[in-house]
Amino acid sequence: MALLITDECINCDVCEPECPNGAISPGEEFYVIEASLCTECVGHYETSQCVEVCPVDCIIVDPQHQETREELQDKYLKLTGQRESVGAADG
Repeated sequence: MALLITDECINCDVCEPECPNGAISPGEEFYVIEASLCTECVGHYETSQCVEVCPVDCIIVDPQHQETREELQDKYLKLTGQRESVGAADG
């Protein structure tokens, strides 16, 4: 599952540098997480680093992007170049 930053975000800037995948960026009103880049830190850390540092607990599981731990691990491998994406070898 990807994570989601709610509108309770206070734009404190602590989550963005903690994301090892670069999935967090400033949005129009508050920070946002790009679901295609979010692995919940699987492959990098035991826990989601953005959740750990958020002072207002506004980072939740995104109900629209449900993924198993195995799917998150596979996404991590693709993002880090340790596994080719499906169709990438088709050329």
